Parts: sequence; C-alpha cells; structure tokens
Amino acid sequence: MPLSLEQYVERLDDRTDLPWPAAPRIDAPKAKPHLTRLPVKAVMWTVYGTLVAVPQGELLHEHPTDFVMENALEKTIKEFKMWNSMSRKPGKPSEYMRELYTRALSTLRITGGGEAASERVWDDIVKKLQQKEYTFDAVTYGPLPEYVKKIAYFFHASLQGAGPYPGAAATIRAAADAGKTQGLLADGQCFTVGQLQHCLRKDDPGFDAAIFPVSLRLISAERKAKKPADAFFKAAVQALGERGIGPGEAVHVGSSLARDIGPAKKHGFRTALFAGDKNSLAATGDQLKDPAFRPDVLLTELPQLLEVIG
Repeated sequence: MPLSLEQYVERLDDRTDLPWPAAPRIDAPKAKPHLTRLPVKAVMWTVYGTLVAVPQGELLHEHPTDFVMENALEKTIKEFKMWNSMSRKPGKPSEYMRELYTRALSTLRITGGGEAASERVWDDIVKKLQQKEYTFDAVTYGPLPEYVKKIAYFFHASLQGAGPYPGAAATIRAAADAGKTQGLLADGQCFTVGQLQHCLRKDDPGFDAAIFPVSLRLISAERKAKKPADAFFKAAVQALGERGIGPGEAVHVGSSLARDIGPAKKHGFRTALFAGDKNSLAATGDQLKDPAFRPDVLLTELPQLLEVIG
C-alpha cells in the first residue's frame, strides 16, 4: 500500500543521507504579556509563525537567497530521479527546473484565487516530464495526485527548516483536556497538517493531529484563499457554526495583526497575538493602538493561553 503523506513525512526523518536546513533560532522580542480571561469554547490556531517556527516567519514558495533555492531544487531533482527526463540545456539542472517552477507558480498565482497550491506546481512539472518518458514508483508514492504532494513537502522541507515553538504541543493537549474544540485557520499547503504533527512530535512523540477535526482544518491552499481574505474567515465562522460555536466563542491565535488578528476581529472572533518570536511577529505600535487590530490578549509564551481560556 502506498505511503500516506503523513507516513512519508515521518519516514523522511529516519533518513541519514539527507541534510535538512535547521529550524530557525527563536528570537524573543521585548514584550510583556497582556492576559485576560476569555470564556471561549474553541481555539483556532495559525500554524507557521505561531505553532511551527520557520525562517521569515511564514511558508515560502521561493527563497530570497538564490543558493538556497538552487540547492532545494537540485535536491528534489536527485531525490525523484527527474534529470533523465529534463532538457539537456547548458547550465545546472536547477536552472532549467527553476524555469519550469517559476512558470508554473506564476500561472497558479494568477488563476489560484489568491493562493498557489504547491502540489499543483509540481503536478504541472511532472506532467511536462512525463512527455519525455518520466516515470515514478506509484507502489510507494501512490498515484500522481498523491505523488506530487510528497514532492511538494520534500521541496519545502529542503527550502526552510522547521521546528516547534516551546510549549506548543503541551498547550494544545491541555486545551483539549479542558474540553476546548481546536482547529486550524492558517496559510499553508497540503502538507501543513503533516508537517505540524511531525514538528510537535519532537517535543511530544505521541502527538496526533487528529486533535484537530478535519472540518476545522482550514488551510489556505486547499481553500483557494489566503489571509486576510474575508472568504477564508467566513469559512471558519461557518465551520464552527456547524458545531454550534459562534465566532465570539472562539479565540484565533496568530502572530500578525494584519493577517490574523484584524480580520479575525472583523468577523467576530476573540483574538490572541503571539509575540514570542521576532521572526514571525508582525505588529506595529500604530496597529496596536488601532481598535480594529488590537488583540484581546498578548502572549509571549504559548502556555499563557491556558490562563486565558481556563
């Protein structure tokens, strides 16, 4: 039976022949927590920059450093044995692959409704390679729609190191033990839930993403909308409403006032700004003074949320 995406993510971690970029060092800003009790039934989490630390504080399609981008592409070409079906143009294989990647990504950004799904980028590339007799191991990886998801994860994991924020797994578990419904309202990709589970298992080996009901996993690439789009937050309101939870009974936790806190407040959510890492924190003094962006609580460490939600 082919590997699921989650199984593939875990299996890669056992490989000793693949050097991965390190998770970024967490650089705590000078901030004081502001905590007040919020009588909520649910917590809706942002993933990158709030539960999972990545360089630049958010998931990237393209790295600003050419060397890092080229290395990730070269590594992907080698891992999935693509070179024999690629054009023999002069130059590095990564240069030709980057042309294919940039073209596919640009097209999807125009037609993707605000967010480009990474697996669709690789679907476009693989189909072009198949015109030159490219084949892959469907027994291990599954059919093409599943195969390209695994390529997408491998490429992104090669592009950006990722790791858990301190206390993330323990906070989620404690919130569940307190009877709180939890979901994801996050910019991300098809592999985001698997990557989140993998990162949190570094601190809690038994952590299972099943703690987030499938109906409450709102991921931007799958919804074809990216924060701060109204449609994205309206979908979260609807998903919670189907469980009998109003937006005022849920707190949205994120690290950006413009992408997370502001739009969540607009749609009636209670809000918690995670100000635990300079890499992901996106907040200005003027925004904090603006009632449209001012969060209900400010967290400098994730476990502080437990004091807020009881």
